[in-house]
Amino acid sequence: MSTSDRFPFIREFQPPAGAEGWERMYPYFLTSQPEGEQLEDERLWFADTMHWSRAVYPLDSIGAEAVYLGAGQNSARIFALPTSLGLDMRVVNGYVYISPTGITDPDVINERLVHFQERAGYYFANWEELYEQWKNKMTSVVEAMRGIDFPALAEYEPIEVVTEARGRSTAWDLIASYHKLIDDFFVAWQYHFEFLNLGYGGYITFFQTCKQFFPEISDQSVARMVAGVDVLAFRPDDELRGLARKAVELGVDSIVSSGDDPAAIVASLRDSENGRAWIDALETAKDPWFNYFAEYGFLHDQDTWLSNPSIPFAGIARYIEMLQGGEEIARDVAKLRTERDAIVAEYRGLLAEDEAAQFDGMLQLARTVFPFIEEHNIYVEHWTHSVFFQKLRELSARLVEVGFFADAEDMYLLNRIELDEVLADVVQSHVIGVPARGVQKWRAEVAERKGMMTALRSQAAAPALGTPPAEITDPFAIMNYGVTTERIRDWLGQSSGEGALTGAAASPGVVEGMARVILTEKDLPQLQPGEILVAPITAPSWGAAFSVASAVVTDIGGMMCHAAIVCREYGLSAVVGTGFATSRIKTGQRIRVNGDDGTVTIIGEAEEAA
Repeated sequence: MSTSDRFPFIREFQPPAGAEGWERMYPYFLTSQPEGEQLEDERLWFADTMHWSRAVYPLDSIGAEAVYLGAGQNSARIFALPTSLGLDMRVVNGYVYISPTGITDPDVINERLVHFQERAGYYFANWEELYEQWKNKMTSVVEAMRGIDFPALAEYEPIEVVTEARGRSTAWDLIASYHKLIDDFFVAWQYHFEFLNLGYGGYITFFQTCKQFFPEISDQSVARMVAGVDVLAFRPDDELRGLARKAVELGVDSIVSSGDDPAAIVASLRDSENGRAWIDALETAKDPWFNYFAEYGFLHDQDTWLSNPSIPFAGIARYIEMLQGGEEIARDVAKLRTERDAIVAEYRGLLAEDEAAQFDGMLQLARTVFPFIEEHNIYVEHWTHSVFFQKLRELSARLVEVGFFADAEDMYLLNRIELDEVLADVVQSHVIGVPARGVQKWRAEVAERKGMMTALRSQAAAPALGTPPAEITDPFAIMNYGVTTERIRDWLGQSSGEGALTGAAASPGVVEGMARVILTEKDLPQLQPGEILVAPITAPSWGAAFSVASAVVTDIGGMMCHAAIVCREYGLSAVVGTGFATSRIKTGQRIRVNGDDGTVTIIGEAEEAA
């Protein structure tokens, strides 16, 4: 195979200048090792920039560990998916790359099928009850993490250690609490995939049933048959809408939407009874709905709505502006369901009675499991991660307090295993009464790693590495990530790169307008009403932007990614997984988004953007 038919192998891929030796920052099992090179060469690895948009700090790599352990154990060992094991993972130049591990041996598939039918069947038959149990389990894990404390290292132990005859020091709690935090994080991610793979499996089964009965049906039409389902994922944005309405009702909308610093806005509101009433509504909404990341929540340096209230305040201001203009800000769910039911009736009418019964069963299953595909984000990526990173910040503050690190950010330049060693050093040295032995070692290493991280983050992730198969068939890669055979050809440069961009036709309609390229949520205030949002990927917290944009285009994502699902729910035309939209489209250009056939065409040169 020539290099034009494959991507660079992992072992061939060179780091940017200044990042040489980056591998030592991560646990060895997350990086390429000599005994695995042949296997790595033979497989396709694609960058998971949906969840890790930039090179990950060593401590943040725990997210990749937990995610793919949870995915693998539920796919391969618990539910025994017939044709799929887990997603293998490597950190390469600081970026997370994944590779689906499929099964092709018919005998193995049939053997696993027996186990899968029994195990998945139990969950599908008891979905509602088990899902409620899952919510309670997740809430319990989050609350357990919230209760973790990292005690100060005192000169003398509290007297209660003696009077209660505890027989152990509170200093040890620094280590024990860290272990519990890590363990709870891994448990949360095992729970995450308890239902997610089955949720995707239920939808994929319905998808395949539709393709069997209606060979010409579009992927989009299948997806629209499960639209209009109430999911928790829309609740944070609904809270912003509610706060906007409340501000208008109370006559404080001009203050709330002033664009001032949120702290200054709140201070101004305290001067009036109505202002204080709005503050009460804000405080009620905050817990838990502002425990919400601006991006996907996998990096310690990403903001939440609580840590950066200017993000939700900007969304509230957008909705206030729409209300002041006489616009309706509620999602038209009734219209969405009417359209959904019309599509179902049209296709169901083509079936014989026995086929219709099978279709009805698969549709009901898909609608039952679908909410979890979106709702799990709230419980895990947002609520769990916001508490997890808050606790890490508390631990970091302790290590700065005792003089081990010079800056609170330094801790994130160690991986979780190295941090465990540091805590052992700190606690053992403290209780003995001698200086910690690793301060100079780690401060020197941290200084070097800062340069490495700067270098790694200066270079974008290569979209893929290794050897692609002749055809991409993994449904998860296609439906969630938008990694298709056509996209692989684009990445290899086997397509001309001229003419229209192509992707997944995620949400119907044809829209022309001015493009606004948004690379992070920090750029969202630049988006003007009626512009077409062009982004690498959208995050769940971008709800207010969907009420402003006229259409959406993304680089990555498939029919079941967040951007696709939300655009269908908001009635926005969308094309996702184009591969190169943010690099080929410039802000101010006029573009045509065809959400019916999955094409995006540049039709005019860049205009002056507001």
